[in-house]
Amino acid sequence: MKTPSNLLSNVCSAQFLSRVAATALACIWLNLSVAAAQSPALPSVPDPVASPTNAAPVAAAPPALLLARRNVANYFAEAANMVCAESVTQAILGKNDKPFYREESAYEYQLRANTENGSLKLVESRETRKASFRDAARTLLITTGFTSMLLIVHSDYENSYTFEADGEETADGVTLSRVRFKAIPGASSPAAMRLRGQNYPIPLSGTLWIDSKTGAVTKLIASVDSSMSDLGLQGMRSEIHYALMQFHDPEEAYWMPISATIDVQTPRQHWRNMHHFGDCKRFRATVKIDAEKKP
Repeated sequence: MKTPSNLLSNVCSAQFLSRVAATALACIWLNLSVAAAQSPALPSVPDPVASPTNAAPVAAAPPALLLARRNVANYFAEAANMVCAESVTQAILGKNDKPFYREESAYEYQLRANTENGSLKLVESRETRKASFRDAARTLLITTGFTSMLLIVHSDYENSYTFEADGEETADGVTLSRVRFKAIPGASSPAAMRLRGQNYPIPLSGTLWIDSKTGAVTKLIASVDSSMSDLGLQGMRSEIHYALMQFHDPEEAYWMPISATIDVQTPRQHWRNMHHFGDCKRFRATVKIDAEKKP
């Protein structure tokens, strides 16, 4: 069963709760929207527009971010060449953030990119390899779109956030530059929560870990504070890790997401979904034409 969905950047264009703060629903969807959302005052927000709008000019970006921005388009192009195995754990957390219920499933995952009309559009597809046992009495979070969260770094959204260098650290011998980001009020957002037919922009803030030499993003943490509590969203946090995958014949190396952990909280519920990616293969269409032999 394939479940393609048009997505934009991560964390949430949630098809999310009409009354989640008061009542548990059968399912909560955390999907990303393909178009940017404008951010007038909540709760009345218009539908997203086709492309981002420019906010006021912001300070010069840190050098590591500029390098990452030049590379992010290649990231999406490379990701579109890949098919990966994805395992998903959906958990409901109780006291002390300990899981008291979980379901597990497995998929074949592919992300495709399209830039035909001048704007980047992303499409995810998942083909079920192992369906989870489904307890209809449980309310679970369904998360998609987070692999495209790097749109925060894309040039289309450079005026949607403030970026600030936050020092360096070393991991496995690699120097990483930390860059903090924060949404600019009134600017377009690559993520939106869909509620009762309306799209609510998600004001994301967090930190990027960027390889200072290559510009590859190795980790991204983004969160939403209590500014959306009127909609029943008390908090949301995503942590995504990326790694270099080596391939042979021909020799190629792609930066790909390897894991994502997404927490969502409402006044009555706390969910945690964990996604892991592995066994990635290059996906290429090959056409072979044999000339007809003459007698």
